[in-house]
Amino acid sequence: MDNSDLKERIRTGLLSFPVTAFNSDGDFAPKPFAAHLEWLSSYPVAGLIVAGGTGEMFSLTPSEIVEVVKTAKQTQPDAPIIAGCGYGTRMACELAQSIEAAGGDGILLLPHYLIGAPQEGIEARIRAVCKSTKMAVIVYNRGQARVTAETLERLADDCPNLIGFKDGTGDIDTVRRVTLKLGNRLSYIGGMPTHELFAQAYRGAGMPTYSSAVFNFVPEIALRFHKAFTAGDDATCEQLLADFYYPFATIRDRQSGYAVSAVKAGVILRGFEAGPVRSPLTDLTDEEMEMMKDLIETSS
Repeated sequence: MDNSDLKERIRTGLLSFPVTAFNSDGDFAPKPFAAHLEWLSSYPVAGLIVAGGTGEMFSLTPSEIVEVVKTAKQTQPDAPIIAGCGYGTRMACELAQSIEAAGGDGILLLPHYLIGAPQEGIEARIRAVCKSTKMAVIVYNRGQARVTAETLERLADDCPNLIGFKDGTGDIDTVRRVTLKLGNRLSYIGGMPTHELFAQAYRGAGMPTYSSAVFNFVPEIALRFHKAFTAGDDATCEQLLADFYYPFATIRDRQSGYAVSAVKAGVILRGFEAGPVRSPLTDLTDEEMEMMKDLIETSS
C-alpha cells in the first residue's frame, strides 16, 4: 500500500493488535493465528499491527516476526499489515528490511528497550530505520524512546516515509505539542494499554484514533466504542467504560503483564487456539479465566 494512502487510512480508523498464537510447546502456530485473523476480518478496521506489544513482539525472534507477517499477508492480502519492529538500530534496520521483503506495508517502531539515550541518539535511530526501508514508519513514543515535538519535526522533514506518531506515555502535554507542531503531516494514534480508558482525554490533545487490544476477543464492543468516540457520543463511551472496560481493567491490573495475558485469555475463551503467553509473562489463573468468561458473557 502506498505510504500516503496508509497514512490517510489510519488517520481516524480503528487499528487492531492481533495476539500471536503459540502451540503447546510455545512455538508460533500459523494455522490458529490465521483462523483468528479470518474471524476478525468480518469486522472493519483500518489496519492490523501484527507482532506488536499485544502480539508479544518482545518475545519473538526476528525470523518469527517475519513468519507472522507472511502468515498475516497470506490470510488478509487486502488488509494493511503493519508489523512491530524494534531493539537496537542495526537490528531494527535489518528487521524492517525483512518485514518489507515479506510483504509488510509498514512498521511500528517500538523502543530500543533497557538503555536510556539522549534525544540525539533516539533521533538518529529513528532516522536510520526510516532510511533503511521504503515502507511506512510509525514511531511508538513509549518507554526509553520518548521523542520531543522538535525531534519529530526534524524527522518528518527528513523522512517522507515517517507517517505516524503513536503515544503510550500518557504525557498529554507532549502529545499536544506534537499534534500542534506537526499538524496533518502525521497520523496520530493513541497507544496506552487498553487505550479506550484514555481515548476521550487524548481526543482533546489532537489524537482522533487509537489501537484496540480488546478487539481481539470482543470486536463488537471495540467497534461500538470507537463509533461512539468518533461521533463524540460520550454518554455511550462512558456506559461501555462502566459495563466492560473498567471491569476488564480490574482483571488486567491483578498482575504485571496481564495487559497482554488477559487479551490472549479472551481470545481463547472465544474459541481460538491462541496458546500460552511466553515468559516472562504468565497466563491467567483458573479463577481469573472464570472472571474473564463472566465478563465476556455479560458484555456480549
